[in-house]
Amino acid sequence: MRVLIVEDDALLGDALQIGLRERGVAAEWLRDGRSADEALRTEEFAALILDIGLPRMDGLQLVRRMRARGDRTPVLLLTARDAINDRVLGLDAGADDYVVKPVALAELAARLRALLRRSLGQASPVLSVGFLSLDPAAHRVTFRGKAVELSVREFAVLHELMANAGRVLTREQLEVRLYEWDRALESNAIEVHIHHLRRKITPEIIHTVRGVGYLMPQIPADSAHG
Repeated sequence: MRVLIVEDDALLGDALQIGLRERGVAAEWLRDGRSADEALRTEEFAALILDIGLPRMDGLQLVRRMRARGDRTPVLLLTARDAINDRVLGLDAGADDYVVKPVALAELAARLRALLRRSLGQASPVLSVGFLSLDPAAHRVTFRGKAVELSVREFAVLHELMANAGRVLTREQLEVRLYEWDRALESNAIEVHIHHLRRKITPEIIHTVRGVGYLMPQIPADSAHG
């Protein structure tokens, strides 16, 4: 999951970025609304963590602009304004949820997971494809009931493929969704992660669609066999 943090407080923005990256989230950080607006027009993000009181364009104006042009990126408002009217204004502007500062990182991460589930139409917090199960909150993967140890990046790649089961994702799509702007990326990084996942789980778990990308077959958990 790749998210954009828009926060002008240097200490808070840095803490959020570091904390989310430690949890396997590809987190970008910008400090003003206009820069965020430009980034959202050209980049893909799973969610937006947005302060209301921002320089150059406030958070509510940014949300209204996003929704007016059809941008459905889930928005989590992060604000020190805790009056009911402020919350109502934020939600009516197009935000999906809000958190009042100061916020515990664990709660913020949980709210992000909930936003992602809703945006993908997932009722359960645990993803299941056949005998494979992934719990984002516990950062746990099991296959045929046995735990599978994965690195942070392997977990992120698997999560993205399972969340999009039945759809082909290109290498470029995976790179954009999983890696930060400032991270040096080896040209074969995604291929290496896919290789490790096949070795640790089963070779058939991820299909290569030649010349296109990678596919996680959509197999209901209750119809798996073998």
